Amino acid sequence: MKKIAIITATRAEYGLLRPLIELVHKDPELELQLLVTGAHLSPYHGNTWQQIETDGYPIDKKIEILLSSDTPVAVSKAMGLAQVSFAETFEELKPDIVVILGDRYEMLAIASTSLLFNIPIAHLHGGELTFGAIDDSIRHAITKMSSLHFTSTEEYRKRVIQMGEAPGSVFNTGAIGLDNIRNLKLFNRQELESAIGTKLKNRNFLITYHPETRNNESIIYQMDQLLGTLDGFDNDTLLLFTGANADVHGNEINAIFKEFVTNHPKKSLFFESLGQIRYLSCLKHFDMVIGNSSSGIIEAPSFRIPVVNIGERQAGRIMAQNVISCQNSKAEIKSAIRKGLSASFRKSIEFLISPYGEGNAAPQIIDILKKSCIQGVKKFHDLKPQP
Repeated sequence: MKKIAIITATRAEYGLLRPLIELVHKDPELELQLLVTGAHLSPYHGNTWQQIETDGYPIDKKIEILLSSDTPVAVSKAMGLAQVSFAETFEELKPDIVVILGDRYEMLAIASTSLLFNIPIAHLHGGELTFGAIDDSIRHAITKMSSLHFTSTEEYRKRVIQMGEAPGSVFNTGAIGLDNIRNLKLFNRQELESAIGTKLKNRNFLITYHPETRNNESIIYQMDQLLGTLDGFDNDTLLLFTGANADVHGNEINAIFKEFVTNHPKKSLFFESLGQIRYLSCLKHFDMVIGNSSSGIIEAPSFRIPVVNIGERQAGRIMAQNVISCQNSKAEIKSAIRKGLSASFRKSIEFLISPYGEGNAAPQIIDILKKSCIQGVKKFHDLKPQP
């Protein structure tokens, strides 16, 4: 059997990978090696590894790498721990293929280790651009270490080929997160209210904000602009905050969110992690997403929900018509929210078609993983010169 090592370090990443994990786990021709690391193992981030086991997937290794701090020094040390620890894991488990999604710093260290062990990497969500975060450079670096590429749009497929990858190794499968929207049974309104412990209100906003790791503005300033805007909404508006990524300044954002919720208990909630079903159910029933998460760009269009995308973290991604981008200032955020709530804007996205596919990525990826036979040294593919 071909041994497929799937690696997850965050709740969001696991949620996206879950359809693929499910298919590998059930396939008699494949052996799943599920490796869990990073924020999954942190009590501060909700010990989300427990959800993986609750879902019925056996974890082969829990690999501790995360330090309590989120400074650049701590993140750099975490990358070093990841490289050391995954070297030992790969030596023991000897996977045939390593599956990596996206662009997080842990994955750069893990991809480097896979390269040294000559283990082919299958990379999901390559070719994308996010100018406001160091993830942009990490993503492209992982692409150059990978042998198979599964992109979320045709434009991204072409960009990966432009980076020198052989066209026969690059597949536009669509975004794998859309598989969950297609396959999971989401909560109705009453079930969601029970799951989050409160009644929905006249207006309901889902706020997911992560650090802009290439932004010199202070987190205090960014939070002041966002929360100063949200504070202007009365108690007839529910503000549901989700925890920031385990990036530099992520802990600081979470602490500020928690303080806001403590001071505004009648209209706000904070969850370290909503989990996939609760999160997608919020997209189904809420009125708007506010923040700078990739989920607002990739998953939200399938629900035709307005998204206020703040700052530059997601700049460069393909954005559907439901996304309203603005700078991080009270005036611009307020204007974007007002636009998203307007009847004319909501009517304009009633029949929106997502640019990220139809929710059938995982079966395509499985079929390619089973058929793939990666041998020899990967060569650079030169584009033909234009006449």
